[in-house]
Amino acid sequence: MQLRFRPVMITATAALALAACGSSSTPAASSSPDPFSGNLTVFAASSLTNAFNTAEKGLEVDNPGFTGTYSFAGSQDLVTEIISGAPADVIATANTDTMAQLTAKGLVETPQAFCQNKLEIAVAPGNPLNIKTLADLNNPGVKLVIGDPSVPVGEYVTDIEASDTLTFHPVSLQLSDAAVLEQLESGDANAALVFVTDVIGAPGKVTGVPIPDAQNKIGTYEIAAIKASSNLGAAEAFVTSAVSGDIQSILLSAGFLPPPKS
Repeated sequence: MQLRFRPVMITATAALALAACGSSSTPAASSSPDPFSGNLTVFAASSLTNAFNTAEKGLEVDNPGFTGTYSFAGSQDLVTEIISGAPADVIATANTDTMAQLTAKGLVETPQAFCQNKLEIAVAPGNPLNIKTLADLNNPGVKLVIGDPSVPVGEYVTDIEASDTLTFHPVSLQLSDAAVLEQLESGDANAALVFVTDVIGAPGKVTGVPIPDAQNKIGTYEIAAIKASSNLGAAEAFVTSAVSGDIQSILLSAGFLPPPKS
């Protein structure tokens, strides 16, 4: 439930009376309201969970009275929810294709690129199967889990297969990078293809095996304020911070790459 704050109206009766009597006075300087106020609902790709949760702590400290509520899931699921009318103020996707669906329907303000990410092989701690390359993911005994092609983490894998003429044989397809990582951590799989930031965010739980950039897919994340937002000022401020402010700094610290240069 969103909290609505009643604006406080300050009258200037005394000043008007003085003006009517011919007195002159210098008008007091007005201060702009803090854009980070009230409640904000953010729909974000699951790979942004750690970074956005960290950012939220700082936003609440710096802006008393502001509260962000986050829904993390696969980008396609989030877009589908917004198209179906789910209330939200901001959406951040892990690719550009899913955001394009909202743009085509006129549901968001102009999306902005705010970071990039790439894939990494994730294996059990210590890499017991000695996986070193993408080709090793097809070795006997490897139980690979990847994202479904309908979501960004799976789309990235499909692009890698096409460019590197590889075909993987996963034991399961998941609808978010978080779900892919869970399969590995639970032991249902012993290898996975997830985002670099997923591996960074799971210290001690998985080991990362880097993929050379020439074989990798570097994808762009986009963010936009939703036109039907009930707190559009805060939504736009959040977008700005993600692109070039404090949230952007947190994203870089979490292992995300800066947005592509325009």
